[in-house]
Amino acid sequence: MGRQAIVVALPRDEQIAVTRELTEAGFEVLVVSAPDELEAILATRREVGVAILDGESDFDRSLEFYSLLHDADRDIPALMVVSPRALDRLAGATTKANIDDEFFTRPYSTDSLRWRIEAMLIRSVTIDDGSGPVLQGGGDFESASWSKRATIVSIFNPKGGVGKTTTALNLAATLQVRMGLKVMLLDADTVTGHIATSLGLESVTTVVDAWTEDQDEGRPERGLIEIATVHQNGLTVCVLTASPLNTEILTPERVGDAIRAARQGFDFIIVDMHPSYSPLNQEIFERSDRILVPVTPDVPALRAAVQMRDVALELGVRDKLALVVNRANSGVSVADMEKTVGMPALALIRSGGLLFVRAANEGRSVVEQYPKEKVTEDFDILAQRLVGTEYQAPDKTVPATKAAFRIFNRTKEPARV
Repeated sequence: MGRQAIVVALPRDEQIAVTRELTEAGFEVLVVSAPDELEAILATRREVGVAILDGESDFDRSLEFYSLLHDADRDIPALMVVSPRALDRLAGATTKANIDDEFFTRPYSTDSLRWRIEAMLIRSVTIDDGSGPVLQGGGDFESASWSKRATIVSIFNPKGGVGKTTTALNLAATLQVRMGLKVMLLDADTVTGHIATSLGLESVTTVVDAWTEDQDEGRPERGLIEIATVHQNGLTVCVLTASPLNTEILTPERVGDAIRAARQGFDFIIVDMHPSYSPLNQEIFERSDRILVPVTPDVPALRAAVQMRDVALELGVRDKLALVVNRANSGVSVADMEKTVGMPALALIRSGGLLFVRAANEGRSVVEQYPKEKVTEDFDILAQRLVGTEYQAPDKTVPATKAAFRIFNRTKEPARV
């Protein structure tokens, strides 16, 4: 199946944000501002999958767009973006609408709109014979690469020692080993990163090593997937640098583009970050879908999380944040911590004590080395909440069942927090 194109006819401020989101998701975006532009596109392009229309600011023009989508032998679904008060009026004006047309109300996040587009495209290319959705004309969902886009989850707190690396490593291992997803673990701590050491990986090629060599040899720089090392547990591990010196090649835009390019090959990219607000980290914040903020029940860690909340608001990424409370069994009220920091806790991780040390000595994650411990259950809950499913304790009386079917290499939309 070919890559679908998406027509976007929205006000300029929305158009820019939506176009960027869809482009990063792997779609071809065709921006139109007038009906004759859309007519010219439809005359030459047959692979337009959905059109996103503004159903409010210029109602008459929207109806012209809509008519073109359904003229002649065309039957292209439209996603009409409106305010709640305009919804009834627009729905009434399109009583003969295609059953695949949908409405989407403002305000909205570009991420939620992208999920709606993907759902519409799934319906447009599938049929259900009673046994579940299958592609029309055969094939399988995994082959539909146009919607394959990893969720980027960054792990950050401006204070060190709160469990960022521990959280990143064990969350990645849970998603890869225990949930059967394809995961890249990216060590973006350019000062004290030790993901590779914790996993027992020696002499790994770093991004700085590879890009410097590519530059010296005059060849195109390699992507993160080509540079990365695959751990024995299946995790794809990529390290930006082994030294805080000579990292000039790691420009924010260059690293951001490399992360975006790697999204097509994975379900999740988990990024372990250095505790600073450097330009590189700000670029990663912008590229991330979620930013998890590990916090321990002590005043310095809580103050750092409050600072992160305020900085995230200024950077425009506040809605991506969620707490992960480490050492949650310390006796401090989690509700008090949430109130102090001003953001909800996505999950609580109990203290694993020496389990983390012992696992690292074996070059493994805790969730692999100690699958029956309570702390492993905590990481299961965190991982399942990220992919939008409710945690269910495993039934120890029966064999583990096969992972649930995932459409187009995706699970359902992550719960908003």
